[in-house]
This record gives sequence, structure tokens and C-alpha cells, in this order.
Amino acid sequence: MTKKASERKAEKTVCVEQTGSSIGCEKSQVQSLRALGLGRIGKKRTLHDNGCTRGLMRKVSHLIKVGGVNE
Repeated sequence: MTKKASERKAEKTVCVEQTGSSIGCEKSQVQSLRALGLGRIGKKRTLHDNGCTRGLMRKVSHLIKVGGVNE
């Protein structure tokens, strides 16, 4: 089933900024940064706040800064 338009708008988002370099990191951590849409220090993204995104952020928590969570 698909979600109604009102339900899609109510999804939470989270702002993520890369603060550390991926040089010298494990390959899986570099891939996690890429999956989050990051790749350079200072790059920011607003992402859906779900389990998949949270798992990726946990893996590279030492390289990112998580901003406000919006509803």
C-alpha cells in the first residue's frame, strides 16, 4: 500500500553534516558516507529519519554531526 500525502508530509527528517575526512577509514565507512549523500567535509544533507538512515549514521558517527530532527 502507498501512504497518503498527509502521512508522507508528517515523516521526520534529520540534518547531517560531515565534519571529518574519510581518508584512512574502512571501505564500509566510506560507502556509508556515500549512501548518506556525503563525501566532503562541510557537506550537509537533510534525510528521512528511519532505521536505515540511523544505522548508517551510527557507523560513521565519528565523522558527522547530526543537526535538529524535524517532524
